[in-house]
Amino acid sequence: MARSTGLPVIAIVGRPNVGKSTLFNRLVGRRRALVRDVPGVTRDRLYGQVGFERWQATVIDTGGFDPSSVEPLIEGVRRQILTAVEEADLVLFVVDGRDGATALDAEIARILRRTGRPVVLAANKVEGPTQEPGLADLYRLGVGEPMPVSAEHGRGVGELLEVLRARVPASPTPPPRPGAPVDVAVVGRPNVGKSSLVNAMVGAERVLVHEAPGTTRDAVDTTLVYEGRTYVLVDTAGIRRKGRVHEPLEKLAVVMALQSLERCQVALVVVDAAEGITAQDTHIAGYADQAGRAIVLVVNKWDLVPKGLVTKANVVEQLRDRLPFLEHAPVCFTSAVRGDGVRDLFGTIDEVAAEFGRRVGATEVTETLRTAIERRPVSLGGVPLVLQGASQVSAAPPTFALRVNKPGDVPPSYARYLIKSLRHAFGFAGTPLRLSLRKGAAKRARARARRVRR
Repeated sequence: MARSTGLPVIAIVGRPNVGKSTLFNRLVGRRRALVRDVPGVTRDRLYGQVGFERWQATVIDTGGFDPSSVEPLIEGVRRQILTAVEEADLVLFVVDGRDGATALDAEIARILRRTGRPVVLAANKVEGPTQEPGLADLYRLGVGEPMPVSAEHGRGVGELLEVLRARVPASPTPPPRPGAPVDVAVVGRPNVGKSSLVNAMVGAERVLVHEAPGTTRDAVDTTLVYEGRTYVLVDTAGIRRKGRVHEPLEKLAVVMALQSLERCQVALVVVDAAEGITAQDTHIAGYADQAGRAIVLVVNKWDLVPKGLVTKANVVEQLRDRLPFLEHAPVCFTSAVRGDGVRDLFGTIDEVAAEFGRRVGATEVTETLRTAIERRPVSLGGVPLVLQGASQVSAAPPTFALRVNKPGDVPPSYARYLIKSLRHAFGFAGTPLRLSLRKGAAKRARARARRVRR
């Protein structure tokens, strides 16, 4: 599924380890794709936006293209690449300028010529003019003049952008967007079905699915419109326990998965119904909670649980027991391979996203908290807690500032009680609530304390 931006689309294609992701990052101006000096790092399609003067385009980073391999994972990567080429208005074919035209480059060139798409050939890793005479061999690929670039150092990228701008169709007027998008990060440990769930939500093989854990490495964004609303789904790498993460590449993937939480509104914490709640599930849920995101707990692979063995109520009870800090998070049951529960999941995402950005008036907040304090008074070093006033100071997540007489002495357990009181009064399903306790005016605090003692 292409991003619905109305911009021309450029697919970056080439054999493994020629620097496609480095060039992608250079074009979009930030580190969106994982880069490592080993083949096969990129597997899914990654989308970004490139701007050059007043011209803009969507670029797609793809995995290393190996048309001859029959290994299932490589075949999946190949499907992702061909899908990107079908979406594209132009193909940016990247080769290693130091190697000349290899047999694999020639095979890829033949496939690209058959697609009928216009092709721009970029000879990457050309660090200076002394290497340019060696590019003559690339003409035999039959896809035009090679453009010498160094994605690592930015050499020749400006000239490449001029050629791309000249070769792609003029940018049409972007279509109106049906409302602000809801950014949704899909997180969980390896092999719980995150990518399958994203594909079920999109209705196509947007991200690569394979039974081997760790198939997804980059944080893959997918924009879709479902029943008139726009969503950006971010599929992330499986997060394993720190003691089991040894490869630098996997460490980078986990870092990007955690960073995805920072740029989303809603986190889908996916667990495996057939395996139950594990200690690592608890850690991942904690990451999402600490990031202050709205959370939906997704029990995937529900179809693999034998009927009658356990009920949904039993699973919800187990979740509440193991994840007490997420008692406010709704639970959805899905089967990604069958598409079960996807409609309900979208409805729940809409609900928690709305609560995440919800605001409540200061008068209602103050009255609710004063009632809660009167119902359960607390002594702070012999002095009763006095609330002078309260208001919601921000949303996403909802944050409340309380002006009290002794903010530093309020026990964490009592702060949790106040949060529960707000939740009981106003809902805020799925979203964390934050309290900011501040020192009130001294004279007003003493006067209210005297009235309380009377």
